[in-house]
Amino acid sequence: MSQEILLLVEKCSHCISWYDPESGERLRTLPLPDFPHEFVVDAAERYAYVGHYGVETSGHVGPGGSAILQIDIAAAKLVRSIDLYPFNRIHGMQMDRAGRLYALSEEKSTLLVLEDPASDNAPRRAVPSGGIKSHLFALAADGQTAFSMNLLSHTVTRLRPWEPLHQPQACHPGLKPEGCCLSEDERTLYVSNRWSNTLSAIDTATMTVRETRPSRDDATRIYRIGRRLLVTNYGDRSISVVDPVTLEETGYVKMDARAIALSVHPTRPIAYVSQDDDRVGVLNLETLRFDRYIATQREPDVSRIVHA
Repeated sequence: MSQEILLLVEKCSHCISWYDPESGERLRTLPLPDFPHEFVVDAAERYAYVGHYGVETSGHVGPGGSAILQIDIAAAKLVRSIDLYPFNRIHGMQMDRAGRLYALSEEKSTLLVLEDPASDNAPRRAVPSGGIKSHLFALAADGQTAFSMNLLSHTVTRLRPWEPLHQPQACHPGLKPEGCCLSEDERTLYVSNRWSNTLSAIDTATMTVRETRPSRDDATRIYRIGRRLLVTNYGDRSISVVDPVTLEETGYVKMDARAIALSVHPTRPIAYVSQDDDRVGVLNLETLRFDRYIATQREPDVSRIVHA
């Protein structure tokens, strides 16, 4: 039995599950309201907070969900549902280093803040994104700045959640910006533009696009791992390793299925890649080969390694 757990949201099985990352055995499953999506874990690994998106994808219509689901990780129990109504289609989720929880309402294009998520019963702040259909966001470590990906306005906006009079500042890196991550020094924001098939580097101080390069077909997510970027290419069924300075591809992993999301082991060169063939691929980041696969339930999505 491993001393670690792979926590995994299984979107179309409407649950979160606990897997042994070594054997691949599914240990527990907790049913959730339909179509949970993104989740985060607090620093103590006591609670997971799952956004209730409530529809299958951003292309599906409907009001979706309007709650954050607080889960006791050790007990595998739903502690409570934090009602966020009227803010709905809760998707992007982040926590800052002070333990404050940020959640993005896609339908209302509003960033919500829970200052003490373990006890807050409602958001303490609600910040307009300045865009339309705000899906994901990148967050500075101190929580003072956030960058929203706005799918239908085709903009990226910079927000200051703790400055009530601040107006969002926008730039246009390409069509349907979705994937995003910050550089280590937070001076550069990397963005994938799905309909343009491009990757962009945005100067976070000036909100100007510093560099844009072609991507493979339908690049959906970007992850920073050390001094390289990993980009999941949904249309190409692949993962690209990208140089963060030049945005040029330096490595390539062809896949049999499409990558939905990935997470990285906190200490080992391993990525857990959720795939749309109901498997999680264990990707060796040194060899860029899949060592093995974990069979899952329907549509594995966001994952995270935590201590058992």
